[in-house]
Amino acid sequence: MKPFRRLDAAAAPDGTVLTLYEHDGAYVIHVDGVELMSTRRRHSEERIAELACAPVRDRPRARVLIGGLGLGFTLRAALRTLGPDARIVVAELVDAVIAWNRNPAYPLGADALGDPRVALHHADVAELLAEHDAFDAIVLDVDNGADALTTAGNARLYGDAGIRTAVAALRSGGRLAYWSAERDDAFARALRRANLTVDVVRARAHATSGGWYTLYVARRAGDR
Repeated sequence: MKPFRRLDAAAAPDGTVLTLYEHDGAYVIHVDGVELMSTRRRHSEERIAELACAPVRDRPRARVLIGGLGLGFTLRAALRTLGPDARIVVAELVDAVIAWNRNPAYPLGADALGDPRVALHHADVAELLAEHDAFDAIVLDVDNGADALTTAGNARLYGDAGIRTAVAALRSGGRLAYWSAERDDAFARALRRANLTVDVVRARAHATSGGWYTLYVARRAGDR
């Protein structure tokens, strides 16, 4: 069995430790010893971008916000789905994650970050949402879901106040999408309390195999 090779480690603002490993050609981020994401298990990250961006791809100069850079797969899928005049804002809280993606020694997100449609912010996505800028799609993949793993502060994004803030930043007919490791019926109810119509979509780690994750894709009630 090929060993895991530790490449780097860094702390999130609340002290949670993220570690980047390479294993048999794959790149993996662990959070306090628990696998958070891997380049081998990326289908659900790509799928959430497709579901959020496809309904708005034909809008002139569509604006999309992605919370969480991860290993770059959500961003790449958004770029593939959207048109050439789209603008994508990416918010990443942990500066080391940005550095890992930009490092030319790792085949991660450097190419996607170099796309002229992308603006990267080293920031908490909650701060960008609170500015109430207008986005056609908002994709939040900052943690494991409402039960935050990476940073305790992420939990506020999934409460009633956080959802209302996200809705206020969404243009009419836009999509608001959340990635979750587990199905969370209480979270789905919270989305509906915000007058959202919610599609609960299951997506696998690989296109046809692997574990299942849950994607919540919401729009304002009455919007198409």
